[in-house]
Amino acid sequence: MSAATLAASALARQQAATIVGWCDDLAAVSATPGHLTRVYLSPEHARVNTIVARWMQDAGLATWQDDAGNLHGSVPGATPDAPVLLIGSHLDTVVDAGRYDGIVGVLMGIATVARLAASGPLPFGIQVIAFSDEEGTRFGKALLGSSAVAGVWDDSWWDLTDDDGITLRQAFTDFGLDPARVADAAVDPSRLVGYLEAHIEQGPYLEAAGQALGVVTSIASARRFTVEAVGEARHAGGTPYERRHDALLAAAEAALAVERICRASQHVGTVGTMTVEPGAVNVVPGLARFSVDLRGEFDDGRDRVWDEITKAFVLIGERRGVSVEPTEVHRAPAVFCAPRLMDAVRAGIVATGEQQPLELFSRAGHDAMSLGLVTDVAMLFLRNPDGISHHPDEFVSEDDIALGLDALAAAVLHLAAAPSSGAAS
Repeated sequence: MSAATLAASALARQQAATIVGWCDDLAAVSATPGHLTRVYLSPEHARVNTIVARWMQDAGLATWQDDAGNLHGSVPGATPDAPVLLIGSHLDTVVDAGRYDGIVGVLMGIATVARLAASGPLPFGIQVIAFSDEEGTRFGKALLGSSAVAGVWDDSWWDLTDDDGITLRQAFTDFGLDPARVADAAVDPSRLVGYLEAHIEQGPYLEAAGQALGVVTSIASARRFTVEAVGEARHAGGTPYERRHDALLAAAEAALAVERICRASQHVGTVGTMTVEPGAVNVVPGLARFSVDLRGEFDDGRDRVWDEITKAFVLIGERRGVSVEPTEVHRAPAVFCAPRLMDAVRAGIVATGEQQPLELFSRAGHDAMSLGLVTDVAMLFLRNPDGISHHPDEFVSEDDIALGLDALAAAVLHLAAAPSSGAAS
């Protein structure tokens, strides 16, 4: 059945209209007027936590901010010792972002809890989490908020700095958090049913299939690097080509090698930043710094591709008399969604009328990657026209949000009706 023939429930349509309005409201909370930029431990982070906490409370959730700055809202289960199902996504953004990436998933979680609470408690409680730093925009390390919740915080991160030289430790203190208490943000895995996340697809595959919703099978394995190409700065007019050690040209050739190798191996490699020193029009560049973001479906394949890329860097450097040295700054293993939770998401989509839901591998990273280290996870994707994301043109329709709300509620009820709806083993 095509998405055009599907019709969401009246309640879901009403809630979807509210969510679109909420997304617009949150898009106004930005550090850059005219563009949406909202980063970790910023005044904008504090403002959206306050706003969304009020919406959670209006929906009947008890709220709190944890010791890493994540916002939580919960409703209890049928018994005091009932396990907990987590539903979440993130409220932070990249620079000049769209207004739906992460945000729509948090708001769908709130709406789903409000909808289900009207029917009485479930065999498990539900905890909606608005993660504070999925993107890693400010400190260059993604998934900080969800890493704290998963209990995998690394103390080496405290020395990370932002563009103004402020350390992560200082930013915690300035925000009113105590760095010594970050471990208190961790959930107890033994009490968890699992983690569900609704998210726009950030790719074109649902649209190409003519479907509004999809079941995620796994989340990309990722590695990120900063690379320094060190050559020699010399006079642009007075230095013959055979005597040049041009760091920028070596970096540019290295960037093309990343693309060539990744395209041939069906991986995704991106050089997203590049800076040059001394940066004068009449000086051969002596230093170039650039980033590499590498993603693949499986860890071993990703690592083989990286080995091939580094060999290409060495050859480029030798030929141009430039050292090309990468430093790893982020590594995340592939996360495979749990079959029982995938079954629930699939059942939720089928309940909307789509009999053969599309299954998708997520090439983008998500907070589910952190939670997948400690509990079962699954994701529901929503169609994103043209697949554009991390851009102001990012979009998801109100109709698709409504279908997603029906599917998410049905997925939770499917879990509640399972023979064992207790904590994941």
